[in-house]
Amino acid sequence: MVNHEAAEAMIELYCKALKMPTLRKGFRQILRDSQANGYSMVEFLGSCLAHEIEGRHQSAMATRMKLAKFPTVKTLDSFDFDAVPTLDKTKILALADGSFVREHENLVLLGNSGLGKTHLAIGLGVRAIQAGYRVRFATVPTLVQELIQAEREFRLPKLLKSWEKVDLLIADELGCVSLGPGGPLLFQLFAQRYEKSSLIITSNLEFSRWAEVFGDVTMTAALLDRLTHHVHTFVLTGQSYRLKQSKTRSGVTKMADPGACSDQPAPSEIGRI
Repeated sequence: MVNHEAAEAMIELYCKALKMPTLRKGFRQILRDSQANGYSMVEFLGSCLAHEIEGRHQSAMATRMKLAKFPTVKTLDSFDFDAVPTLDKTKILALADGSFVREHENLVLLGNSGLGKTHLAIGLGVRAIQAGYRVRFATVPTLVQELIQAEREFRLPKLLKSWEKVDLLIADELGCVSLGPGGPLLFQLFAQRYEKSSLIITSNLEFSRWAEVFGDVTMTAALLDRLTHHVHTFVLTGQSYRLKQSKTRSGVTKMADPGACSDQPAPSEIGRI
């Protein structure tokens, strides 16, 4: 008859062989809880398997969050919808289940700097990860740099192929800088995702000004034709969070938003989209 210590050692070996690290660490506590609550053998086994499944889910979540490369983790729960009354909270929350990713739809968040476009994009990205999707965040300047470098090193096709594995690409800050030679490359990246995967794009420019960033009217029109075929567009208007905080701290009533892009559009321009 195998004694208790030997039995535990065997369970550890079995868990290791079956690649069940969560159960390996937690089976003793599960056993104690099961004995205390008078669980049957079947209920004990069910608890063990549920514990391992939850562990795998949490591990997968952690891995997907790391691969997303968020600059900071933001949630929809922490977003101040009251500060942006023009934003339809109901529609945003309806998209939070990741259905737009499943349907290969796009989201575009437009508005002046400091209104929370990046916060919303990350919050929706986190929800998409929780729904089981692969997400990647990058600023547009960073994306363009990666694409240009890949082209120079003759590995652009390989890089573009790697992006096909990403269910949701969040491209932040379109409009803060001119894309120059990276414009056609970014167009290529965005265009290949058409009806195959999803994009969230944040921009401080209305659609009619995107040609200024891409540097080509025809190419921009082709991009917008694809992008807006299956799109949810949200326009954020109001006063910058950063500006309001700066005013509160300093008592200054008139100052520039330190987080604004140099080519930030006037509120009237955004409102006409």
